[in-house]
Amino acid sequence: MPSLLLRPVLRFLGLVCGVIVMASSAHADALKDQIAPTGKLRVAIGISPAGGAFWSTRTAGGYAGVPVDLGREMAAQLGVPVEYVAYQNSGQITDAAGGRNWDVTFLPEDPERATKMTFGPIYEVADATYIVRPGSKITDFATLDQDGVKVAAVNNTTTMRGAIAHLKHAKVTGYQTYDEIFHLLKTGEVDAFTLSRDQLMAMAKQILGTRVLDETFKQTVTAVAVPLDHPLAAGFVTKFMTDAIANGALRKAYDENGLKDAPIRTQVK
Repeated sequence: MPSLLLRPVLRFLGLVCGVIVMASSAHADALKDQIAPTGKLRVAIGISPAGGAFWSTRTAGGYAGVPVDLGREMAAQLGVPVEYVAYQNSGQITDAAGGRNWDVTFLPEDPERATKMTFGPIYEVADATYIVRPGSKITDFATLDQDGVKVAAVNNTTTMRGAIAHLKHAKVTGYQTYDEIFHLLKTGEVDAFTLSRDQLMAMAKQILGTRVLDETFKQTVTAVAVPLDHPLAAGFVTKFMTDAIANGALRKAYDENGLKDAPIRTQVK
């Protein structure tokens, strides 16, 4: 039995612990209300056949990719089901940011997008370049940037904006899907396609005769993001990604999605 002197202390400690538990529970509820208002964590993903650190792929059972794995683990930590919301490109994800159609995403960051969502830690830095059609005589940026040269890009993406700024003579045209551009490049209806080097190298293996140019015109950075004015959600995803980079969860997601040889390239903001 506690002594008479200890009983008030124990009662006080019990009250303090109760307050802490209540505060922690209230914070958890507030976080879920902000990051998963529908009762599910809706993860926005972009779809392409090649996959990658940003892109995901369709499978017989649903979806696969680094964002798919990260979203599943994030939902597990929150204690809610995960739901994937598929888009054709990162521009569509950006356009939907203010419509409450998704709760968290992983996509290339740029200043324009930072006006529509809050970004967390950068977990990928990729080189942007061009792939040229089969039989093309284009060998470098100088021979690419000529009047009459048609360059395709995924519409409303940071890479498309970068290519428009980079090229002074060649015409850059945006298309909605990777698949559409794949067909145009294969048939020679466009001269080149701009995207990250890893994506273009995967495409080159599927279209014989294409060439990925050696030069790089910009680097794109990929990060976790939530809609604007969601401070609790932003804090949670920032900690989640910081931990995932440190504890190997991100490395595991890379390895299980065909990126065993790809280094994790973080960048301090």
